[in-house]
Amino acid sequence: MIQRRTVLRGAVGGTAASLIAAPATAHADRTSKSGQPSRRIDRKAVVDRHAIERTASDPELPLQVGNGDIAFGADITGLQTFLPFATMSQWGWHEDPLPEGQNLDDYKGTAWDTYGRPVRYWTDEAGHPDLYNWLRGNPHRINLARIGLSLRTSTGRDATEDDLTDRHQRLDLWTGILTSRFTFDGAPVTVETACHPTLDAIAVRIDSPLIETGRLTVYVDFPYATAKGQGKFSAPFVGFWDRPDAHTTTLTPQGATRARITHRMDDTTYHAALTWNAAAGKLTRDAPGRHRYTLTGARGRRLELSCLFTPDDTRIGAPPAAAVSRAAAARWPDFWRSGGAVDLSGSRDPRWEELERRIVRSQFALAVNESGAYPPQESGLVNNGWYGKFHMEMVVWHGAHYALWNRWPLLDRSLGVYRSFLPSALERAKQQGFRGARWPKMTAPEGRDSPGLQNALLLWQMPHPIFFAELDYRAHPTRATLHKWRDIVFATADFLASYAFHDRSTGRYVLGPPVIPANEQSDPAVTKNPVMELSYWRFGLRTASAWRRRLGLAPDRRWNEVLAGLAPLPVQDGKYVLYEGVQDMWTKHTTDHPDPIAPYAMLPGDGVDVPTMRATAHQVYESWPVDDLYSWDFPVLAMNAARLGDPARAVDFLLHPKFGFTDEGLPASGKEGVPSPYFPGAGGLLYAVALMCAGWDNAPNRHAPGFPTKDWTVHWENLSRTI
Repeated sequence: MIQRRTVLRGAVGGTAASLIAAPATAHADRTSKSGQPSRRIDRKAVVDRHAIERTASDPELPLQVGNGDIAFGADITGLQTFLPFATMSQWGWHEDPLPEGQNLDDYKGTAWDTYGRPVRYWTDEAGHPDLYNWLRGNPHRINLARIGLSLRTSTGRDATEDDLTDRHQRLDLWTGILTSRFTFDGAPVTVETACHPTLDAIAVRIDSPLIETGRLTVYVDFPYATAKGQGKFSAPFVGFWDRPDAHTTTLTPQGATRARITHRMDDTTYHAALTWNAAAGKLTRDAPGRHRYTLTGARGRRLELSCLFTPDDTRIGAPPAAAVSRAAAARWPDFWRSGGAVDLSGSRDPRWEELERRIVRSQFALAVNESGAYPPQESGLVNNGWYGKFHMEMVVWHGAHYALWNRWPLLDRSLGVYRSFLPSALERAKQQGFRGARWPKMTAPEGRDSPGLQNALLLWQMPHPIFFAELDYRAHPTRATLHKWRDIVFATADFLASYAFHDRSTGRYVLGPPVIPANEQSDPAVTKNPVMELSYWRFGLRTASAWRRRLGLAPDRRWNEVLAGLAPLPVQDGKYVLYEGVQDMWTKHTTDHPDPIAPYAMLPGDGVDVPTMRATAHQVYESWPVDDLYSWDFPVLAMNAARLGDPARAVDFLLHPKFGFTDEGLPASGKEGVPSPYFPGAGGLLYAVALMCAGWDNAPNRHAPGFPTKDWTVHWENLSRTI
């Protein structure tokens, strides 16, 4: 039996330290009918029509409140009552003890022949399987605590979700407040959940007659964290609850309504400061052998609790729950009033509402999960995919949209890793015999590599700092911006020029082998001159040279020599292909990311011949199986279609059924074995929408050039043109 896979032809081309940035001055609203300034967008109306409502828990994905540095995932009760979703932060990390008798220096990696020169890469176990696995899994993010309701029936049985009736939950995106209502044993319960916008504080306010009878209480429970036994896709739940002897918690009362709990796991220590209302009772430990604490002895029907998580014992108390809710309700509107906005409600195409839903909910989800001090991991602060580590090649998909949506303060925070990683990146390149800075792939705040074939040999993260620097300079064309990025841009360009090997037999500079392209599906030992990376190398060296001119510096001879001599983008039969010399391109290599069209999507097309790219895109539509596409592939396809003058297809890609978004507004991964959410899809969507609205360098001179003029009325404001 032959199993057939749908290709794009059959599925596309149909009917048309603070969460909040200061409010920005908006550009004039635009309308696709005239291109002239029109009414201001009613931002609250746009956001309110996409508030999230549900009547049951999703067993794998929560609703969240958060501020970019911490996020709290909730089930249908507004807490983590029935499902132990995570409370995760940017600063909460843990390391398992090293394998007994071994040191990190024992792991050397494997030597790969590079044009007669051995270069060591951390590609495999290399005789040290325990160290290899330790390096991959450490450090890893931790679940700070579970906060839930203890609900007991009139017969004393613990409740299940099926015992709740009249369930209704609403996440108000405008205020960031989650309100959950249900009936239990005939009694109403209302739960309000919020996160402080500038403190890592979660607050809950509960109203129910069950409180004064003792049948509804609130608990805080602390798990043990480890990479062992969980794997790199620890989802949907994080942490172990059955290892009480492996960690300790200490309760320190601080008055009648305040306490501090200190949690220690190996070398990791953090604190939870709790504040509750006087009528809520007293915080007590459930049992000596457990790390669960419950408010007991409540009087009245209101219970309010706030929990401030801190990595340091600062003795700062948690603000009252009401104050946390007020702060959230005051600051989230500032977020929505800042930066860009898009209103599609005037469109005749019936799909406008779904696209607008994706746009609005993606902005909220990314602000909650991905506006913190470090680059985010693919699943943000929802679960522990890839042990919670972030991937430096994904940084553009996670964060570049903030540049085009004019929310630079939310992007700038995490871009600081390039400065902190620079010394280790310089050392990594030196050890491998290259100049400049070689940036890691899969890493954590300390900047150490994680071993693995893709992790060691992937290349397309290398020019990213230059891409970000250029976006920053376009938004802030000042000497201060030039000096902010100068060392990083120059060190990056030095590596780009040094890595390219001069093939004397052809006179060209070539990339690899060994190399793994963004597609990640080819043999690194034979892959040479991957198409996207060649174009990105050109962009990086060209742009770095422009930075020297802006700074009044003489050209760098080496950069210019390599740029002029780089191999051309590989072409076969009039179409771009994955890499030079690839065999059976359109029958055996159409899996995963469609790299042949990537140089003319988010990237501006350095080295691209547009007619050849157009032929390539049509070959992709004919040959690439939809089932092998996922996440950011669809924004790439949309941007490529927009640049090629096919806006109807661009919209189709952003609404493709395989490019899924859940009811929670989270981007589904779309790839077997990879848990949802997969936030590069959301970041890619927002970048693509900005490009389609505000345009790109040399875009057609019309309003919203990436959208069809028929059936689409696109109002947008305060979006920036991209490269």
